[in-house]
Amino acid sequence: MQNRHAMRPEVRADFETTRVEGDDAFAVRLERFFTELRDPLFALYGNDARFPAAWERLLEAIASTAAGRSRELRMLDHEREVTPDWLQREQAVGYVTYVDRFAGTLTGVRERLPYLRELGVTYLHLMPLLAARPAPNDGGYAVVDYGAVEPALGTMDDLSALADDLRGEGMALCVDLVLNHVAAEHPWARDPAFLRTFEDRSEPDAYERTLPDVFPDTAPGSFTWSDEHERWVWTTFNAYQWDLDYTNPDVFVAMAEAMLGLARAGVDVLRLDAAPFLWKRLGTNCQNQPEVHELLQAFRAAMRIAAPAVAFKAEAIVAPQDLVPYLGTGKHEGKECDLAYHNVLMVLLWSALASGRVGLMTSTLLAMPPVPPGAGWLTYVRCHDDIGWAITPEDAARVHEDAYLHRRFLADWYAGEFPGSFARGARFQPDPRTGEARTSGSCASLAGLESAPDAVAAELAIRRVLLLYAIAFAHGGLPLIYMGDELGLPNDASYLQDPHKADDNRWMHRPAMDWSAAERRHDPGTVEGQLWAGLRRLIEARRATRAIHVQGAVEPIWTGNDHVFGLCRAQAGERLLVLGNFTAEPQAVGLGVVHEHGFELTEDAGTVDGRPVEPYHDFVVLAPYQHLWLSG
Repeated sequence: MQNRHAMRPEVRADFETTRVEGDDAFAVRLERFFTELRDPLFALYGNDARFPAAWERLLEAIASTAAGRSRELRMLDHEREVTPDWLQREQAVGYVTYVDRFAGTLTGVRERLPYLRELGVTYLHLMPLLAARPAPNDGGYAVVDYGAVEPALGTMDDLSALADDLRGEGMALCVDLVLNHVAAEHPWARDPAFLRTFEDRSEPDAYERTLPDVFPDTAPGSFTWSDEHERWVWTTFNAYQWDLDYTNPDVFVAMAEAMLGLARAGVDVLRLDAAPFLWKRLGTNCQNQPEVHELLQAFRAAMRIAAPAVAFKAEAIVAPQDLVPYLGTGKHEGKECDLAYHNVLMVLLWSALASGRVGLMTSTLLAMPPVPPGAGWLTYVRCHDDIGWAITPEDAARVHEDAYLHRRFLADWYAGEFPGSFARGARFQPDPRTGEARTSGSCASLAGLESAPDAVAAELAIRRVLLLYAIAFAHGGLPLIYMGDELGLPNDASYLQDPHKADDNRWMHRPAMDWSAAERRHDPGTVEGQLWAGLRRLIEARRATRAIHVQGAVEPIWTGNDHVFGLCRAQAGERLLVLGNFTAEPQAVGLGVVHEHGFELTEDAGTVDGRPVEPYHDFVVLAPYQHLWLSG
């Protein structure tokens, strides 16, 4: 161990006492990752008098977690240490849902596993399920107990039983962990040292000069008066969600203990919610500060020592230059998160679908920083949240567009207010000053299925959904299917009857699972049957295509047709070319483009899409919203 005694004596690691009896692998991991744990914490807290005691508690929590791992989980630790790409392989496919919306309870989810197995899922992300305050609770993101499941959903024993069942089916379990804040009712909120509080408005006013509002309509401002503390409390999201003060080492250790507790329950992946907000700095937007990456490295090291089978994914919906560092860059390379949401790709997919042009998507993806070795994307079409139209001036300027006007267009289009729009979404948190807004709506409704007046229009909407998923599945990363997309579930207006949800239209795309619709999934004459079959074809094609492995090379290409997107991938001696028509009209691409990239048009090129394709003279003609997969 290099320089392990460079710290003050009272915060050295005691390797003789920090051990797990009979577990030599733990001793090796402690030695291997010790500096990755120690160095960022010492940089953040080395001069804090509270740190020595916090450090001892952290080491004890790490050791006790490792000691409490079952034999099955220890074997899983070893397996994933030698197969670190277990989440990045072409076989990986994810599914995202709320427990109550999908199956009522955790026990209900266990009963529905055959449905997920039939679809081809290998990774199940259950949206917030830890004990939250009574509504309103931001959809479960206002946690009151990190060590308990929401009682209506089950218990921690139920969660462990589900994790066991999932492993038996070859599936991994992902659970949300809210890092930035707790509910006002959380025990930690009783301790002012755990919070960012202020005696008067002078500092909050100074901070708010550069702080954006997350929910300007329903929760403007970032500070809330607390009668209990007689101080202003930092509340980035809602008045009932109180930000934690990570300048206090006790906060770090308390959150690490929460993480380790979920690892003991058998959780495979932790979704680190609101990760960019952990560190505050005056004069900034208080996101993506350098200290955030020190904290994430230390969290990751603690988990690698205690339970290396557990992976991290970052919920960081930020600009590309800020996003990639959450996967570990520079001195943090290989030391932060295994996965991060490719929010940029999701936005660009919907942008191309509305405009019918792929220039912005191609150019922006070409400009994306490379993914660090050993990490990968989560690629997705829709999720539980709204769509923020993160089109930057720089990205738009490269293709001679105006970013502001394009964002306005997208908000209008997906609200169904632009002439010719097929979408039936809604504006979320509109800004009356600029006319900009984010967008809510289910995948099916945004793609035109809800507004389809006849079978022809419905067919086009189905093709739009499958085209978006085809790009998400081929791009490289762990693709996620949001619950109901496989059946074309539309917007759900029932949220308007619930006073705790009525002012948050994101609930329109969080419907309850329609199991009667699921029964039609094998009928090719139904919407459900066509979408189910289309996604099954994509899953099978993905599993058979080694070039899709996350660590493969990915290159968006110019196809010579601004309506057709092209993507090349290469890995392990195999190559893939995907072409996608983003319009309702047939589009031609010169065969020279196909040949230039080393591919030939084969008879099975349209198999994944389900429609045949043939060359026409020196061109290949793609039908409306058709996608082709060419192997080479």
